[in-house]
Amino acid sequence: MRRARIAEITEEEAVNLTPMLDVVFILLIFFIVTSSFVREAGIEVERPVAVTAEQQAQSPVLLALSAENEIWLDQRSTDLRMIRPELEQLKSQQPDLRVVVQADVQARTGALVQLLDQIRLAEVPYVVATAEAAL
Repeated sequence: MRRARIAEITEEEAVNLTPMLDVVFILLIFFIVTSSFVREAGIEVERPVAVTAEQQAQSPVLLALSAENEIWLDQRSTDLRMIRPELEQLKSQQPDLRVVVQADVQARTGALVQLLDQIRLAEVPYVVATAEAAL
């Protein structure tokens, strides 16, 4: 009987995976470096539309008011009474602090006015984010 000869794979016949791994890591680094990271307020907010809206530079502090009148400061839920002290503390660390307020279109007007009042008492400049109007 003939026996099948088991071929031994020599080093020259083996598949070298090093170049493929190099390419994979280079692609991974490329996608990490080129991806853009967008800061979110912590909740999904449907902003009202404004025809006179102007593009603003991204602010380091985002304040969001949800449709259920919940307040979020930089991705964490907070109480209305804590807005002023937290903003004052942030302002002491960053003198050029600015706030972007993202209020949901379904939020109560009274809740928005109270939130803006706390920002004014903290003496921090703010802008209200709106959606772009389709002309």
